[in-house]
Amino acid sequence: MRHFLTINDFTKHEILEMLALAIKIKTEHKNGVETPYLKGKTLAMIFEKSSTRTRVSFQVGIYQLGGFGISLSNNELQLGRGEIVRDSSAVISSMVDMIMVRTHMHERLEEFARFSSVPVINGLSDVFHPMQLLADYLTMIECGIFVPDPLLHNVGMKENIAKPIVAYIGDGNNMANSWLMLASKLGFEIRLACPNKYMPHKDIIKIANENAKISGATIVITDDIFSVAKGAHVITTDTWVSMGQEDEKEKRMWDFKDYKVDSNIMSLAHKDVIFLHCLPAYRGLEVSEEVIDGEQSKIIEEAHNRLHAQKGVMVWLNEQNQTKKS
Repeated sequence: MRHFLTINDFTKHEILEMLALAIKIKTEHKNGVETPYLKGKTLAMIFEKSSTRTRVSFQVGIYQLGGFGISLSNNELQLGRGEIVRDSSAVISSMVDMIMVRTHMHERLEEFARFSSVPVINGLSDVFHPMQLLADYLTMIECGIFVPDPLLHNVGMKENIAKPIVAYIGDGNNMANSWLMLASKLGFEIRLACPNKYMPHKDIIKIANENAKISGATIVITDDIFSVAKGAHVITTDTWVSMGQEDEKEKRMWDFKDYKVDSNIMSLAHKDVIFLHCLPAYRGLEVSEEVIDGEQSKIIEEAHNRLHAQKGVMVWLNEQNQTKKS
């Protein structure tokens, strides 16, 4: 059974297959072509952690693919009343064709997948946010910022940069981890600038460095925001205080005060730099209003691409698991 828990589970070719599918399906939908790739399929969406973009994009995505989505919050499930993950996973997976889980703990997601008889997709965990990264790379592709590959050229994406530079500034969290996985698999340059107390976990860095030996990726991890921004094609960040960290807010505000993405930081980047943010964003904190609402910002296109990237993943997983069954 193929699940989608982290980008590290897949080869470069498989990741690009999903993205090529996403581009194909997005183009078909834009041109008014029906896309019933998952006709009659049911997607269960489990939210242990609340959401805006994840819920809307998955629910609309499965509908546009000809299927049906069921949204379940933690207080609607026996999981919220103490049922073990193993039982919930076995029962729910016996009734649906695919499951998306958005959870506080990556270990719960892995356990859910272990006992599921259908594909499980990581809608977000405390360690990784892979769906967001596929949407981010899809946005980069549409802006001509991607590693050249025949799979992408076959779906009409011709302009590209030989080795893009992405600068991530802020918390070494699930977004930073996911950027490390994507860059190290696809072979572009990722630069992370994080306060010393908020660096990504050393085990994640080790995996990324091992991947980079194969892909040719460049990985830079520092606390210097100016050096990572210099010449970057993409500058991205995330909120300083994620959901569940509210009790750390005052300390984090102080620790991250020098890590704001503003016009001075953007001026160090490539002349055609784009700004990305997974949202929700807090203007005036991790990013200035002039940047996030400026011409270089692609946050709305990026959020919209969650819909299409996830459709590519769902169709790819369905095809892979159908092939295995036959």
